[in-house]
Amino acid sequence: MAGEAEHSEGGLAFHPLQQFEIHRLFGEGPIEWYTPTNISLWMAFAVLAIVAVFVFGSSSKSLIPTRMQSIGELAYDFVHNMVEDVAGHDGAKYFPMIMTLFLFILFANMLGLIPGSFTPTTHIAVTAILGFGVFVFVTLLGFYKHGFHFLGLFWMSDAPLILRPIIAVIEVISYFVRPVSHSIRLAGNIMAGHAVMKVFAAFAPMILISTIGIVVTPVSILAITAIYALEVLVAFIQAYVFTILTCVYLKDALHPGH
Repeated sequence: MAGEAEHSEGGLAFHPLQQFEIHRLFGEGPIEWYTPTNISLWMAFAVLAIVAVFVFGSSSKSLIPTRMQSIGELAYDFVHNMVEDVAGHDGAKYFPMIMTLFLFILFANMLGLIPGSFTPTTHIAVTAILGFGVFVFVTLLGFYKHGFHFLGLFWMSDAPLILRPIIAVIEVISYFVRPVSHSIRLAGNIMAGHAVMKVFAAFAPMILISTIGIVVTPVSILAITAIYALEVLVAFIQAYVFTILTCVYLKDALHPGH
């Protein structure tokens, strides 16, 4: 249908979701789990960027920090304080895992804002691995730490006795919905912003093909600029939201009675 619209009207034809398609890096054929693709390439770039900033950028450990070292120290303090404030002192030992999650999501989001790049976190296949990985980890941790007392997380002893079974069912359902909402929230928000930018970008060349483009093109460029600035903020906020929810789930695993 898109092709028909392009031929019949002879104007703009754009596909906002085409930017999310996965392609092989080499050759042709079906994509298997081991096939190098654009999504695996940009995940590797995110890892390399993290190593560049936090390993090579902070290797000097100067008393007067360089810019890279300052960024690393700020990120370290930010996430460490988040873990201690939300999950408590007991949660600090899991700081490396939470820091890794935060940095990977943040850098994947930020690199995805480079023109011509690819954003791995727009795919539920990536965010679901992160979300369900956190879910499985905190669940196993809860049973490891507390045994079957971990199930007390679902039993509200302060509620009236007649309501406790109903609340327990609701709590169990909400608990198992966690990884779904955890992963869909991240992918949905990042994908939506990129799709909106693509739509406005499609109207930018109208000045070359129509007189109405004199008005449409400047407006679309201003809209793209505003949305891009918003997406920079969203990239950080979504990494923060994913991380702080992980800390909340970790707190439930460490202190199910609270």
